[in-house]
Amino acid sequence: MKPHRIRPLGPADIGQFRALRLRALLEEPTAFASSPEDESRLSVEAVESRLQETASQVMLGAFDGDALVGLSGLLRERRSKLVHKAWIVSFYVAPEARRRGLGRLLLERTLARARAMPGLRQVNLGVNAGNVAARRLYESMGFVAFGLERGFMLVDGVLHDELSMVHVLPDRDAGTAD
Repeated sequence: MKPHRIRPLGPADIGQFRALRLRALLEEPTAFASSPEDESRLSVEAVESRLQETASQVMLGAFDGDALVGLSGLLRERRSKLVHKAWIVSFYVAPEARRRGLGRLLLERTLARARAMPGLRQVNLGVNAGNVAARRLYESMGFVAFGLERGFMLVDGVLHDELSMVHVLPDRDAGTAD
């Protein structure tokens, strides 16, 4: 297996990020709530803000050489009663980079970022209930299902259910977020 480089994305990566994100939405329409049309309407500034690393968010990119082939975002809740939670968003690995452990590595790095956030207690995500490969990956990394929303999204006239999953972080000083 060729080594992959995983690092936080920034505004300089906007071109590759937009291209891979659009590819993900086109190739896996039932895996994301956003559509290619939704994504195309976003301003450059809106996309740049997604790529701006802060104390409460990061977008990690996985690279094969210079090519961006994977994404994983971590977005912490901002409201005071929910700040103990974060969400994994925009998780995607390009088909040509799958089945080589890259998804697991990307998820491991995302969870490591979560563990480094003071006061964070859990990481949530939503996955299409029919996406068995993704569910297996998440379960193998300690995520457990806690709910099912029937008819979560409508794609080409077909309803798709979403499974809500949580990864509880190890006990540590609960503290408060910065």
